[in-house]
Amino acid sequence: MTTISLVAGNCGRGRGYEDGRFEFRSNLYLGKDFLASDLFNNNPFRRRANECLSKALKGFENGNGRRFRVIARVKKGKKHDYPWPDNIDLDIKDGHLTYLSHFKPLAEKPKPVTLPFEKPLVDLEKKIIEVCRMADETGLDFTDQIGALENKYQQALKDLYTHLTPIQRLAIARHPNRPTALDHILNITEKWVELHGDRAGYDDPAMVTGIGTMDGKSYMFIGQQKGRNTKENIFRNFAMPTPHGYRKALRMMKYADHHGLPIITFVDTPGAYADLKSEELGQGEAIAHNLRTMFGLKVPIVTVVVGEGGSGGALAIACPNKLFMLENSVLYVASPEACAAILWKSSQAAPKAAEKLRITAQEHYKRKIADGIIP
Repeated sequence: MTTISLVAGNCGRGRGYEDGRFEFRSNLYLGKDFLASDLFNNNPFRRRANECLSKALKGFENGNGRRFRVIARVKKGKKHDYPWPDNIDLDIKDGHLTYLSHFKPLAEKPKPVTLPFEKPLVDLEKKIIEVCRMADETGLDFTDQIGALENKYQQALKDLYTHLTPIQRLAIARHPNRPTALDHILNITEKWVELHGDRAGYDDPAMVTGIGTMDGKSYMFIGQQKGRNTKENIFRNFAMPTPHGYRKALRMMKYADHHGLPIITFVDTPGAYADLKSEELGQGEAIAHNLRTMFGLKVPIVTVVVGEGGSGGALAIACPNKLFMLENSVLYVASPEACAAILWKSSQAAPKAAEKLRITAQEHYKRKIADGIIP
């Protein structure tokens, strides 16, 4: 008895069988009219396996009473987890397709964050709470004291936010609990579906795109997405897009222009991601391509700066027909910290740099860069 061993490492493998490995062993008891293809009528690799077996059996006589046995071991390919459910409701009245978006409700409510210049207001709030607690415990009348403290609090609040310095507005624009681009999109749209990918094999989570409806009309939304906690910020790369993100935005702009969809973009980024890999992949080219393309689009474009807009990373989706800024948003060529380090050799000069850079919405509106300020 003779045994033939054959390993077919790449005999016509299909998708999902990238790691397939087959061993063909035979005990030479072959029937008179035996054909190798008879064993593989239901095997996806029967054609190529037949060729492999024919070569292996070449030189052996097919005598009467002989049998042939094949042992095949297959390692299954990776199972793909598709985001959509088995039963999809095609009649969507409102809301958004949550299974196509990474943006889910937070399991825990974000912790309150107090900015340094807000501490006097926090102290007044604590005093008001303490007086109210004493009134409840003692039963005494502290109405006048509580009223005076509340009036003082309201006046202090008004004075503080009426005369904010540029560096204070920058701190508000960077507030960890500030609404993100997707928060704004989900609040203003009736229906929303997120679209992914730059069609070159990548999907940058720092750049979100999708189609939404307002008053029954469809719009293309594009925005830079910050995280709502540390885990999300790492996933979103702190809203610093790579070239893949800008090419993804470019693809959606061309799609919107082709289908006649107005484009609304939300700017909220400290800047484009400036690592070595991004430079190798053409960060500058991707931004420049977006700038050139946006100036040639036929559909109307509206840009809203909802947080901070840093340099070319912001401009890559901010060449609109109309530019609006939230009251406490900022737009700058270089961050005040970077400017201070370059000009004054110290980050301590950041407040001075923020004033010289004219980064606030009020300054941009005064110089007719912004078309309006949203309170």
